[in-house]
Amino acid sequence: MAPVLLYDGACGFCAESVQLVLRHDRRGVARFAPVQGAFGTALVARHPELQSVDSMVWVESSAGGSERVFVRSAAALRVARYLGGIWRVLVLGYVLPAAVRDRLYDFIARHRHQIMGARDTCLIVPPELRSRFLP
Repeated sequence: MAPVLLYDGACGFCAESVQLVLRHDRRGVARFAPVQGAFGTALVARHPELQSVDSMVWVESSAGGSERVFVRSAAALRVARYLGGIWRVLVLGYVLPAAVRDRLYDFIARHRHQIMGARDTCLIVPPELRSRFLP
């Protein structure tokens, strides 16, 4: 199964992040789901440790059906790795301890609504990309 980026459907910064991934996804296989949707709810049910997570979530599934779930800075770095190209430079972030990376991620996440604003409507997806979005 293709990787899935779980995002906050009411967050302008998150919607912009999804748009960025869509623009730079050369493989064109990543999928997207709002945390408030059916896929997001089912994922949290399978991974109860996500209940208190206020973060982007990157999910990779193996052929055997197991899932690897990445949150916070680890998710952002997995997205950069997935995108490849110039984005791979961000993978150098792994040289920082996870606690430092996550503090930086948390700072941005805490202020994301001020950075990009809150949205009253969902992300509008063009018809040709709708198949990549999960309910």
